[in-house]
Amino acid sequence: MSSERTPLISRVPVGEPRPRYPHGVVRRFCTIALASVMIWFFVAVAVSFTFFPDGHPHHDPEDRWTWPGCGRRKVDYDQLKRILLDTPTSKNAEEWSRYYASGPHLAGKNQSQAIWTKNKWEEFGIKADIVSYDVYINYPVDHRLALLEKGNNDDEASAWKVAFEASLTEDVIEEDPTSSLPDRVPTFHGYSASGNVTGPVVYVNYGTYQDFEDLVKANVSLDGKIAIARYGGIFRGLKVKRAQELGMLGVILYSDPGDDGDVTEEKGEKAYPDGPARQPSSVQRGSTQFLSFAPGDPTTPGYPSKPDAPRQPVHTAIPSIPSIPISYANALPILKALNGHGPKADDFSKYWTRNTGLQYKGVHYNIGPTPDHVVVNLYNQQDYVTTPLWNVIGVINGTIPDEVIIVGNHRDSWVAGGAGDPNSGSAVLNEAIRSFGEALKQGWKPLRTIVFASWDGEEYGLIGSTEWVEEFLPWLDDANVAYINTDVSVRGTYLRASAAPLLDNIIHAATSAVPSPNQTVRGQSVYDVWDKKIKTMGSGSDFTAFQDFAGIPSLDIGFDTAPGGPVYHYHSNYDSFYWMQKFGDPGFIYHRTMAQVLGLLTAQLADLPIVSFRAADYAHALDRYVKKQHPQLLLFHPLLPLLSSAETFKTSLGRLHKSLAKLTRHATALDKRADDLKDRLREHIPWWKWPTKLKLGHEMRKVNTKYKYMERSFLFEQGLDGRPWFKHVVFAPGLWTGYAGAVFPGLMESIDDQDWTNAERWVDIIESRMRNAARRL
Repeated sequence: MSSERTPLISRVPVGEPRPRYPHGVVRRFCTIALASVMIWFFVAVAVSFTFFPDGHPHHDPEDRWTWPGCGRRKVDYDQLKRILLDTPTSKNAEEWSRYYASGPHLAGKNQSQAIWTKNKWEEFGIKADIVSYDVYINYPVDHRLALLEKGNNDDEASAWKVAFEASLTEDVIEEDPTSSLPDRVPTFHGYSASGNVTGPVVYVNYGTYQDFEDLVKANVSLDGKIAIARYGGIFRGLKVKRAQELGMLGVILYSDPGDDGDVTEEKGEKAYPDGPARQPSSVQRGSTQFLSFAPGDPTTPGYPSKPDAPRQPVHTAIPSIPSIPISYANALPILKALNGHGPKADDFSKYWTRNTGLQYKGVHYNIGPTPDHVVVNLYNQQDYVTTPLWNVIGVINGTIPDEVIIVGNHRDSWVAGGAGDPNSGSAVLNEAIRSFGEALKQGWKPLRTIVFASWDGEEYGLIGSTEWVEEFLPWLDDANVAYINTDVSVRGTYLRASAAPLLDNIIHAATSAVPSPNQTVRGQSVYDVWDKKIKTMGSGSDFTAFQDFAGIPSLDIGFDTAPGGPVYHYHSNYDSFYWMQKFGDPGFIYHRTMAQVLGLLTAQLADLPIVSFRAADYAHALDRYVKKQHPQLLLFHPLLPLLSSAETFKTSLGRLHKSLAKLTRHATALDKRADDLKDRLREHIPWWKWPTKLKLGHEMRKVNTKYKYMERSFLFEQGLDGRPWFKHVVFAPGLWTGYAGAVFPGLMESIDDQDWTNAERWVDIIESRMRNAARRL
């Protein structure tokens, strides 16, 4: 029965609606398919016209390719090269050098230079920022070095007399304004321990591991003594480390003019500033960190030194005994005090008498120790602090987000000048960046992102770059294609280069395109007058964290002192703008040349569609490295038949050749594939063949990715024995060299120790990394 709540709508039954068209499902399918085809067609046309070239002729055939997002290229690769060659000037390089070398800029005390550098890059058109870290370093407070004597019958401490007090300073030179700056940096060692020690002196040659072994075998007493050693041969920190391990009290380091070759006062050359020979009062400052065990902030090994980072003890990373650097003028009285005491240098091997340059000054190079009544007092006071340092990071964003090229140089210096180290590199980097800024003004955009870095804290232990790599390691692992380093860009006319083998051909190509300032035949390039030697990567500059820790192929390049050239006063007040202007690079011609080389190296990596690596070069280099292990085995040949583990190792070593053969095949195939793709890029592909273009782009990405990750294949997560920070199984600094590179360091150290079981273990590790590389290729 109806009520006021009864709905007003009644249900009425109706029939099924008659379809308007037959086969409705088929019709809807055909409509959707046709619409999709038309949409994709118009999208392809739009993409082809927007992102791909129109087939007009270009200067460089490879430059026809443009990545999506890059648009039509307003500046092609040939035009970019022209800009990078024409823009740098000697005048600007001289201006930048004059600024950087005008005052002290120790690590953690150069913020004004960091801000100036950032502002200058932004003036060039490069977006830049400052990244800071809180690091543990030292600054000098006080020091003393004195030769003390007393009569044989005097027993009281008061009877000691000062026979010689070292000045521990470098002479003020009227012609060189840097040498007289009131705030010039004292002579000291980075990471040296504070201490006040007194004891007899022992001459330890270069202070290498083998030198100390020779002294131990000769029963020379080292415990409780103070070492005096020549600079050279190995990194200074390792000299101090070995002396410390053998119970010595302290270390004195000096530069012997014998290592300057023919450019010495003894051989008729005048000393700086009147001539090219070493200034007798020059002193080499520097770090004594145990660099071959781990660079970076010693309190944060493997992770960045941010304000809240946990701090580790430093006793295994830096010395616990004091050390002092001195001039050879200050070393003379101490070396003469050794005359007639203990064996002489020529009682040992030829390495003890090589380049001894102070005989004409009355030094006999006796080993010592000095008698009990002749001792040295070494006093060293350092202030250790945790302080900020500042990296300047500039970026030019590219089209491909996960392919990045990084170019770096450090800014900090041990001295007020540093016109060679590092600020020839700073001046060169500025000119290269200014050149890229000019390209940007003309509408250029790189295919790959370029990151420029002005590192702080390199001198103490590669701190700024190491902390940055440790912080951004995941991003670098994903995106970083290569790292280019220039430290001492110019201190002479001889081109010096070291690189991962992947990058050899890039160095050849860039130097071939730059005119040489020293042409013996008209039109010669830098490549033409160069000896073509490329060294293996070691350590001692900011490429270390990239190459040895992150597995990023790196190169380091600059013009070094040529044989017979003027002596470079390394880490001395005389590494000054005046020295550079008069002796190092008059007219700053090589600064301009190096800026051109640096620009072309960067452009070749950042702006060509196919990454310019050669995997086969790497495989061939590895084969040479493996073959070098066999002569090492011959040193122990008489023992091998007696050691079953050694015989097993020899068999294992043969497996490396098989793995290398496979890697070489894959590497050669990858290079051929890359060459084929380059040929296809030279062909004109009509816009309507857009699937072909998309396929070509996909294949290029695959090849580039394989190249990018090849170096990472040689990383071993556990690291080297006793120094796990170093992850690369092919390259690392030598355990007891520091600067010089060692190949297959884990294997070589095991062979040197005649630990054949561990050597076989390293063969297995290296073989697994080679298989990993072959699989990735």
